[in-house]
Amino acid sequence: MGLLSDPSRRKALTGLLTRLNTPICGMPVEWLVKAMQSRGLEVFTQSFSRKLPFPDENKERYMVRGTNVYGILRAPRAPRTEALVISAPCSPGDSNNQAVGLLLALAQYFRNQVYWAKDIIFLVNEHDLMGTQAWLEAYHHTNITGMEYSPLQGRAGSIQAALSLELSSDVITSLDLILEGLNGQLPNLDLANLFYAFCQKLGVLCTIQGKLQRNDWDTAEGYTHAAQTMMLMVLKQACGRSWGDHGLFLRYHIEATDAATIGRLLEGMIRKLNNLLERLHQSYFFYCTSFFSFSLQPSGPGVLTVLTPVVISHLTGVALYLLPVHLQEMAVEHFPVSETEAVVLTAVAIYTAGLALPHNTQRLLSGEGTEQGWKVLKLTALLYLAVLLGCTALINFSLGFVLAVTLVPITASTTPHMPKALSALVMVLLSPAFTILYCVFIYQELIEAPVSVSEGWMLFLSVISQGILDHALYGSLVYPLLALFIYPCWLMFWNILFWS
Repeated sequence: MGLLSDPSRRKALTGLLTRLNTPICGMPVEWLVKAMQSRGLEVFTQSFSRKLPFPDENKERYMVRGTNVYGILRAPRAPRTEALVISAPCSPGDSNNQAVGLLLALAQYFRNQVYWAKDIIFLVNEHDLMGTQAWLEAYHHTNITGMEYSPLQGRAGSIQAALSLELSSDVITSLDLILEGLNGQLPNLDLANLFYAFCQKLGVLCTIQGKLQRNDWDTAEGYTHAAQTMMLMVLKQACGRSWGDHGLFLRYHIEATDAATIGRLLEGMIRKLNNLLERLHQSYFFYCTSFFSFSLQPSGPGVLTVLTPVVISHLTGVALYLLPVHLQEMAVEHFPVSETEAVVLTAVAIYTAGLALPHNTQRLLSGEGTEQGWKVLKLTALLYLAVLLGCTALINFSLGFVLAVTLVPITASTTPHMPKALSALVMVLLSPAFTILYCVFIYQELIEAPVSVSEGWMLFLSVISQGILDHALYGSLVYPLLALFIYPCWLMFWNILFWS
């Protein structure tokens, strides 16, 4: 009987290795420094560390320590007030070694050119997004995620644009343009158009959402293809996570995109960005501001009747936001689960318990609910939902759209006089949690990787844990938005349904 033959021992050893986060082979820092120096770059390193709120079982890490290596190619004939960034994440193993090699080859080629008007920074970051986050925070002298990092010894000018390289194989047959960033941010339309047009000029196949663009837009197949591409982009935006290193640059108003690409194309892109005389500006945003006022002065008991479910619903949301991470140690001590499982299952339990907590609360504190009471509560909830969806759409339009499609029809028609059982079932099936579950299945269908119900459920739990981690590590707003605002607002309508 070996050490790993016992399931409990195997699980304990796996947890220990995850906590220690000891890779078999880390990033070759010294080799990268020498390679960049041999290409005439000013080379610097930056160390960083971060303790995750709970172990990331997807990437098997808990205590993260890493080093970023970056080299600066100074512009020979410019005041050096602006810069461009080319980054390549150095992933464990050899999954992205080709991108690092391409980055070094570009550095050697660019070094021999004299037309650069901007500094060019070649960044090799460890631990994917965490390394990029540490480098960007140090570059801009901010610390919004609580990460520990050493200050940067070398700096360039204001970063105008960035390209992140990720190569999936040695043989490149096409380029996939990845645009979605943190909290649904997108790079400037100019950058995407420039990239796509340059691919067409060089005869390089360029895909968006993994799909080649069609020319027969006026056919049924063309419309179906366009709808699938649009839905994929909506779902990826709505989740609020960054789909590559480029997504973190967007937070600092740096136009960035992620691509699997080739040398000639990259050299052309950097030359075009090098010739910019001003920031990219061809993006169109529509802001809709509505002003409304109303006069409603219910009596004192009526105000209390409305405030009670509102306050308790939001206290439930606060519990959903705070308790899963804070109670993980207690859950691990009393139940045979890992820290990650404890966080996710606690969140699910609080969400489910919330269905009963605000239920008929107004009767417990204020006696029988009145007809005017539920109407005032519904008016308040509808105005609240309208403001929430409007603000969400300004930050992340796709997330606001998905929430509006699922929440508006049922909430607008909710009254205490509806059939309770059927209406409750419909409301639960259109609640925020089930919306996430539907998005998981739809996304898997769109990428042509359908999953079973059990596999979809596991992906759903993984999405929850990843959302909490993304909020703690990178400042993603989706989890706090759903926990602190959308879910309490939905609970207010749930309370209206059972008003009596």
